[in-house]
Amino acid sequence: MVSATGVSFLKGMLVGSTCCVFITMFGQINMRHRGRTQDHAHHHLRLPHTKDFLNISEVQRMELSKNIRIYCIILGESNDEHYWAVLKETWTKHCDKAELYNTKNDNLFNKENDKWTQMRKTYQHVFEKHGDNYSWFFLAHPTTFAVIENLKYLLFTKDASQPFYLGHTATSGDLKYVTMKGGIVLSMETLKRLNSFLNKTKKCAEQRAFWESSADMQLAVCLKYVGVLAENAEDSEGRAIFNTKPIAHLIRETMSNNRQPVVEGCCSDMAVTFSRLTPQKMTVMMYGVYRLRAFGHYFNDTLIFLPPNGSEND
Repeated sequence: MVSATGVSFLKGMLVGSTCCVFITMFGQINMRHRGRTQDHAHHHLRLPHTKDFLNISEVQRMELSKNIRIYCIILGESNDEHYWAVLKETWTKHCDKAELYNTKNDNLFNKENDKWTQMRKTYQHVFEKHGDNYSWFFLAHPTTFAVIENLKYLLFTKDASQPFYLGHTATSGDLKYVTMKGGIVLSMETLKRLNSFLNKTKKCAEQRAFWESSADMQLAVCLKYVGVLAENAEDSEGRAIFNTKPIAHLIRETMSNNRQPVVEGCCSDMAVTFSRLTPQKMTVMMYGVYRLRAFGHYFNDTLIFLPPNGSEND
């Protein structure tokens, strides 16, 4: 027979062993959870907090406004030229410089070039001509509408001499990439690395998989070679600010879900892009973003991004 002391000892051993197992399990779960959180934070960029602006002087604010210079690249097809007249009169006026690149740019590519060839040749051309004059490079479809002031606000606390590659991310297998539907933002350092890599090797430039990858996916593959990973940009509520759909589509989706008020649930009030717009809808967006004001509302921005010459009336 086992004595009472022996029984107590065995119970103590059993309880102690069980506790050790649970502590170990929860410790491993917590460590894995922390790992996921750190990885999540690394690949998701949040808008800066307003308090960051309040701690700098007016002189510094104005200097920052001048130094965040964005070169806008509109990459389309030859049949997208009817968009260019509207683009020149709407949001691209707020870029520090904007240019249209399509298959009619005979000195860069021809009609036989695929989308990836057009994209990489455009990036190489832009770097050679303008790489030292701008800190950020924004690539978009002709059907994209962008609020450049909100993009500059996102980039306010980011250093363009560091490798940034951001927008609306998507995944394909193990590859995480920024989809061109929402627009692609590269820092000066990222464009520099990409250009250097493309000039040194054809390992990435002529790469073809057994399926035809999209141009934005192939860009992500190239940037991984030079140590630059895709980062998703979102507001403080975790909402996307680079949208791959038109605003009307996003509102309809929110209404059908019916889980939260449309205004709060639909879109970020600091959204940078909306996609798949017609020229007419682009003009409507321009009116809503830059012209329409509710009487009695006063907006006192802590950071003012002065529009380039030629867009004072917006």
